[in-house]
Amino acid sequence: MTHSTTKGAVNALLGEYERAISELRQTISDISEAELNTIVDNTTLDPNCKSIQTILAHVVRAAYSYAIYIQKLKGSDMERPSLLFRKTIGEFQQDLNDAFYFTTEVFKNINDGDLEEFDDSKKILSPWGQRYDIEQMMEHAIVHILRHRRQINKFKQLLRKQSHE
Repeated sequence: MTHSTTKGAVNALLGEYERAISELRQTISDISEAELNTIVDNTTLDPNCKSIQTILAHVVRAAYSYAIYIQKLKGSDMERPSLLFRKTIGEFQQDLNDAFYFTTEVFKNINDGDLEEFDDSKKILSPWGQRYDIEQMMEHAIVHILRHRRQINKFKQLLRKQSHE
């Protein structure tokens, strides 16, 4: 199979990822330090979904992780970062920017022809057991941001409703 050296599809994926991150950054821009740290969901069994802070720490770590999984497919042995529980929205916004930049660096050596893979043995095996080619991993990364942006919006509504009661 010949691999295309064009970057149209790669640029489209990165563009949509950047848009998702930008929309998340906008969503969190008006969150106070108190809102960031408040436990909103006491009943969830998922430690990544208790507060806006835990969600954002998870989202940033996942953003790096998706790029690292892709790097590992190309031979890297880089490890996933630890969760970082930032104290301010500004720090999380910078982390999101840095994670996107890291992803663009990973994609410097990936062309359109590298995105799709039909042989399961050449796909990324995720820690949750699903196999992805590069394109599918990035589509997952985009939707991951969108789902958590929606969750954060719901948390904001709950927090602000409580503060008016």
